[in-house]
This record gives sequence, structure tokens and C-alpha cells, in this order.
Amino acid sequence: MLDPIIETVDLRKTYESVHALAGLSLRVPRGSVCGLLGRNGAGKTTTIKVLLGMVRPTSGTARVFGLAADDARASVEIRSRTAFVSEDKDLYSGMTVGELLRFTPGFYPSWRADLASTYLTQFELRADAAIKDLSRGMRTKLALLVAFSTGAELLILDEPTSGLDPAATEQVLKLLVKQAAADGTTVLFSSHQLADVEQIADHLAIVDRGRTVVHGPLDDVRAAHRRIQLVFDDAAPDAAFKSRGVVGMRREGRVLSVLSSAGEEGVVAEARALNPRSIDVHPVTLKEIFLETVGVEN
Repeated sequence: MLDPIIETVDLRKTYESVHALAGLSLRVPRGSVCGLLGRNGAGKTTTIKVLLGMVRPTSGTARVFGLAADDARASVEIRSRTAFVSEDKDLYSGMTVGELLRFTPGFYPSWRADLASTYLTQFELRADAAIKDLSRGMRTKLALLVAFSTGAELLILDEPTSGLDPAATEQVLKLLVKQAAADGTTVLFSSHQLADVEQIADHLAIVDRGRTVVHGPLDDVRAAHRRIQLVFDDAAPDAAFKSRGVVGMRREGRVLSVLSSAGEEGVVAEARALNPRSIDVHPVTLKEIFLETVGVEN
């Protein structure tokens, strides 16, 4: 694996009695596009805030560009090399679009005026438009325009397509992939949209209750997960499987379904001892992996 741009080990953050992070470990390789998935309250935004030095962890380590994110001096360098778009798409509401684009380059030595001009046209943003008067979708486009134009080595995006219609979402995702490929930019983006992650991510992290429950190259995650379906003559038995990687099981009448994150061989070997009528192995979708690993009924 390439050297990580982001690496956390056993990261924990507690607010009084609330464990926002409970041992989260994450590794984002240089040049990758990593999708961060999880339910509301899973710890995604807290992780991002720790990486940017906005929140100090209770324990564990977080490093960005090899720098300690909880070190005050190092976090300034991290932020100078990173473009961040928050879920709320925070912008200077008292400015116009053009004023913001004249103000921001002072913070980014690698600012790409050519990209800013191109995206201004593609996103149909007027330079004289007051930011406070922009719709939610147009504010999202402006926030992404600024992030894309910074020339930053790392993009951290929290729900980057929120507020966009399907056509604009497709446009933004294509531009994100294009920029990452052209400039070697590393991208970490948090999203509720499984389709967005499937379309552009090459790495995946699923977070639940402050921990990483699935992590790795997206193709490897897909290849490793299999659903093994057993059909019996009578009601399916209440079986227990000891094979490595069993994520979950469901019994429905004569059918016992097992989801494995370590391929099918171990589960199939155990299943034969139960004398089912048939054993079938199926690939699974990212949606199925997500729902079962975070304990949501589908």
C-alpha cells in the first residue's frame, strides 16, 4: 500500500458520557479517493474535526502528512495543505462570489486561478452574486469551487453533494474524479449516499458507533464479501458459525443466510455438516454490506 496521507490508530473522543469515537483506526493512501460511510452520529464528522485540529482526541493518534493532528503548530501546516468543505458549506455571507474568490487565494500559495475561472462558468455562478442570496445548491457549488481551486494536496469533504440535484451531483462527482486523477490529490469524503461512494471511491471506510467496521480498497471489500444461502427441507436450524469473517445471519423459514467478509470457503465447509438441501453463494452489493455491518435491517 502507498504511504498514507491520513492515518489514525485507536482514536477516541469522549464528550462527558458520550463516546463519539471509540477506537477508530483509518488509513487513507496517497492519491486515493476514500469514501467515509456511516449512520448519523457514527463519528464521521468528529473524525474529520480531529484530523483538521478542530477537536483534540481523548486518546489515540491521528496523523496527516505524517504530522500529529493534535499538535498546534503541525495542525496549522495540515490546514494550509488541505481544502475542507463542511457539511454546512460555511462561507462568508457578507461577500459576493467574486470577492470571495479574490480573498481566498491569500491563504493558498498554490491557488489555481484557471480552475476557479473554469468552475465559475461550469457551475453557472455569477461573480457579482451575493453569497447570502445563493440557494443551498449554489452555495454547495461555490464551496466546492473554492476547494477544487486551492491546489491543496488533500481534499476533505463532509457530505459534498448535499443540496445538489441529480444532474449537479453527477457533474461534481466527475470533476472530483478528474481533478484527483490529474493532480494526484488525495480525497476523503463523508457521505450518506452509497451511490456516490460506489461511483468515485477506490477506498472505503464504514464507521459505526465510533469504530471502523469495514476498511480497505473498495474492490477488495466487494470481493471478500459473499452471501451464503442455505435451503433446508424443514425450518432452518438456529446454527452458529465459527468461521472467520461471519458478519451476520438471518433465518427466514427454510432459508438460512450468512454474510461473510472473508469469502465463502469456511462457511460452506461448516454448512455442509448441517445437511441443507442446497448451498448457494452470491456476491453482495455495497448497500448490503453497509446495512448488515452497521446492524440495520434491510
